[in-house]
Amino acid sequence: MRKVTLGRTKVKVSAVSLGTWSYGGANTSGGRSVGWAGQEKRDSQKALNKAWESGINHWDTADVYGDGRSEKVIGSMWDSVPRDEIFLATKVGWDQGAYPHWYNPDHMRKKMEQSLANLKTECVDLLYLHHCNFGKNDEYFDDALEIVCRFKEEGKIKFSGLSDWDLKKIMKFIKRANPDVVQPYRNIFEDTYKLSGLQKHIEENDRGVCFFSPLMHGLLTGKYVETVDFPEGDFRKNIKAFQDRDIISLFQTNAERLKNKFDKHPNPVMHGVIDTLTSDSKNSCVLLGQRNESQVETAKTLGVLIEEEKVAWVKGLYRP
Repeated sequence: MRKVTLGRTKVKVSAVSLGTWSYGGANTSGGRSVGWAGQEKRDSQKALNKAWESGINHWDTADVYGDGRSEKVIGSMWDSVPRDEIFLATKVGWDQGAYPHWYNPDHMRKKMEQSLANLKTECVDLLYLHHCNFGKNDEYFDDALEIVCRFKEEGKIKFSGLSDWDLKKIMKFIKRANPDVVQPYRNIFEDTYKLSGLQKHIEENDRGVCFFSPLMHGLLTGKYVETVDFPEGDFRKNIKAFQDRDIISLFQTNAERLKNKFDKHPNPVMHGVIDTLTSDSKNSCVLLGQRNESQVETAKTLGVLIEEEKVAWVKGLYRP
């Protein structure tokens, strides 16, 4: 597995890293499905062990993935996986608790302590502010940033990060937050990384970047042939594209084109849609969900750089 330097952290992580949102299983919050159905703890543990064996050394989770279940699964691995060989990231911010806003310092501290307990570690390598919703007038930003700085001083975290689905929000706060690593939403179909100005900022300021949901929740594999309904508790239930026949058809067609273009690669579709993202961006990795050993076997064939002209060709498939 190719390693990339995660910006100014100077840490070398696998170009294809491991996202563990699904390890929390099905879950709801405020009546909304926010998890992933059909995930078994044993499958998650086997995937984690296989990931370590495959050189996938960066694992990403969050306090709210299954209300801590994802973190606990990771914390159960240290008897078989050396903790110091894993660059471990978690997040805080989406659990509001009993407070009227997300980033209450007391609640953030409570959640930090719980994450350390769940993960069975004294220090998390990277802690993200999970989103950029800091109040109508950004009135909760300073307190949130201050508590993250305190966590660093106390040795609870090594590096800080900033995440959001909306890259414009990240750009609004990135200079003030001064994160070591940024985690934006990006995939080959929904890509505002360059247009938002984030790519230029990342590269000029030597920040690390980790792209989440690079498969658009699985749609970009081209495996879906019909619209699909997911059970309660599965986040994909909220994604309108799963009900869009035109998008599903486009992704199927493009999957066949990728198979022909990259026929020498063992996983040509994944190679095209995943490796394009790290081939056009410095200091970057992708956080790929790997729910079982088979998906890890696929992931370990990725992280290969694609030539510039082929990157342009792949992008053109999804932006006719």
